Amino acid sequence: MNYWLMKSEPETFGIDDLLTRPGKMEPWDGVRNYQARNMMRDEMKKGDLAFFYHSNCETPGIVGIMTIHREGYPDPTAFDPDDSHYDPKSDPDNPRWFLVDVKFKRKLKRIISLTELRQEKPLQNMKLLQKGNRLSIIPVSKEEWDHILSME
Repeated sequence: MNYWLMKSEPETFGIDDLLTRPGKMEPWDGVRNYQARNMMRDEMKKGDLAFFYHSNCETPGIVGIMTIHREGYPDPTAFDPDDSHYDPKSDPDNPRWFLVDVKFKRKLKRIISLTELRQEKPLQNMKLLQKGNRLSIIPVSKEEWDHILSME
């Protein structure tokens, strides 16, 4: 089992949006960073758990938990010229961008803010908290995962 943190801006797609989707599932599309793509394509497995993290908002932080419901497959938004994530260099026969399907598991009892996470000594090496880390998908260790859940 792997653990992840996946960021989304709540104005674009928040945890409440995931709750309204059929089956409480959604493709995690539009990721256009090679490192994040590689994690979705090569490392995320069905059944892995992920924190849903609201970013670029008044209180950035972890708001819920999702499961990886379907492993990596080509992101169809890359092939759609009418989509904001269109990439004319992505070829359906040799796709450049991938996604996974996520499924809502639960909301946390409260938002665990970025400010709070920064104050936790056991999380000092967490990739989310490293200076300059702007990835939208970040691996989380089992120890970090457990510590964050203990903060609820």
